[in-house]
Amino acid sequence: MKHNRLAKLLAVTAAGALVAGTAMAQTTTSVGAHVGPVGVGMTTSTGAFVAAPGDDYFTFRAGTAEPVRYYYTKDTTIVDPAGHTVAWTDVRPDMPATVEYVKEGDRMIVKKVMLTKPVVTEHESTTTTTTTHP
Repeated sequence: MKHNRLAKLLAVTAAGALVAGTAMAQTTTSVGAHVGPVGVGMTTSTGAFVAAPGDDYFTFRAGTAEPVRYYYTKDTTIVDPAGHTVAWTDVRPDMPATVEYVKEGDRMIVKKVMLTKPVVTEHESTTTTTTTHP
């Protein structure tokens, strides 16, 4: 009787561990305001910048949700759709992007920003023409 009960308990424990391991191994990606795990503790959010980046954070809106403050570090990478690194100074409000981040306490620490559209920079040039009169 005791042997049968112990075997059942071990079987239930093993099944629970298998289910928990499978659930933890699943990864999802998010679109819009819905976010989900992408790796160990990594989450993505797709939306647009609300304001240009400040000293160590930027404000980002996922879908129709309220804007959220995301913090970045010197290790945070920001790339265009082709995978080229982009400077933070090139980021403008309303630029669409996907943000990969880890939540640490009440802060979202950004690991990578992938812009959805290429960065367009404007360059102003002037031409001077000199003519001489005989």
